[in-house]
Formats: sequence, structure tokens, C-alpha cells
Amino acid sequence: MPLPAKENPIDRPSMRDTVYNTLLDWIVDGTLHPGEKVVDKTLAAHMGVSRTPVREALRRLEDKGLIESSANRWTRVAKIAPEEPEMIYPIIQSLEKLALDAAMPRLTPQDISDMTAANAALEKTLKANDPLAASLADTAFHHTLIERSGNLHLIGILEDLKLRFRRLEVIYFKGVIQDLSSVDEHACLLTAIRKNDRQTAMDTLHTNWQKSLDRLKQHRPIPFEDGK
Repeated sequence: MPLPAKENPIDRPSMRDTVYNTLLDWIVDGTLHPGEKVVDKTLAAHMGVSRTPVREALRRLEDKGLIESSANRWTRVAKIAPEEPEMIYPIIQSLEKLALDAAMPRLTPQDISDMTAANAALEKTLKANDPLAASLADTAFHHTLIERSGNLHLIGILEDLKLRFRRLEVIYFKGVIQDLSSVDEHACLLTAIRKNDRQTAMDTLHTNWQKSLDRLKQHRPIPFEDGK
């Protein structure tokens, strides 16, 4: 299995979380492809750690549905079902609207500044045709309003769903879910927030997610095969 250039050894105190976050990043950014088999011994040797934290990380990732395993046979990166976008997009759309409704009274001028900067970064990375950076910028934009909801359960659920969303966006759809119209939709949302226009903000966020799904449907690719 292809792996990135070897990095510095991982410090022991943060070993478990670092191994987990490293593998999570590799799955989300496509370093490890859907359907690709993973071997704990190989991963451990590459990261300079024992097999124990790697096995723990793989179990955690399996709990999130990002790793699949068959007892004593294989462990692999979970495949992406063709119908997954239609399953998760409406859920994220509804939950983000709940988050926005709770966040509106809590958003600070700094929050709005951060969202504005994230939207500018989204525009820049889209023009540069960099789907990974664009996905990170889009995530940063939405993350602020999600965090400001103050609802830890809602934040946790959306965090897991957003991992799947980013994986779809970066690997499966090569960034096509986002285009420059997303930047305009975000700008309209920011305008509504500044005016404290709750209904327009909710409608704009709804439209942003609906159009993302519509764009995706227009550019549906062929799913990955095992190990490809």
C-alpha cells in the first residue's frame, strides 16, 4: 500500500491520538483509497510505533465506519457506497440548520471575520483547482457556526458526518461538489448573519446544501474498485 514519505518518530505521550489522527487524515485525503487493504504491521513500521496503537486506531476508525474488517482475513478502508451522498447530505443539511439557529445569537464579530476569511480561502483554492485545500476551507467556514451552537451532542454528530462528507468531496468527487457558486452562497449567508436575519440565513444555508447535492448529481463518477 502506498504511504507518504516517512515522518519524524511519534512521541509516546501523544502516540495513540497521533496515530489515530494520522490514519484518519490518510483516509479522508485519499492517501489510503476506499477498498484498499491495510496491514497494521506495515503501518506501525512506517510510523515508528508498535502495532498496539495502530490496532487501537483501526478499531476507532472502524467504529466511525471508515475501516472495515473480516475476522482473521483482512482489514481495509471502507468503500464509498454510490448512494451515500443522498443519505448523508440531507442529514447534514438539517443538523446544520439546527446549529445555525442556536448559533445566531452567539456569533461574535471575530467569528464572522473567521468565516469571511475561510470563504476567501475557499475561493482562492477553488480557482487553484486544489480540492483538498478547498474542502478544508469549506469545513472551516461551517465549523465556526457549528461550534457556536454550543450543543456538544450536535457538534459530535456533525463532526463524524463531516468526515464522510470531506472524504466524498476530496476522493470520490474530486472537489466537484464545491464550485465558485458556493462562495457566493456563503457570502449571502454572512450578509444575513450580519443583518441578524434568521430566516434568510436559514434559507440560504438550506440552499447551499441543496445545491451542493445537485452539483454532485450532475457529476457522479464511477465508484472506486478494491485497492484502486
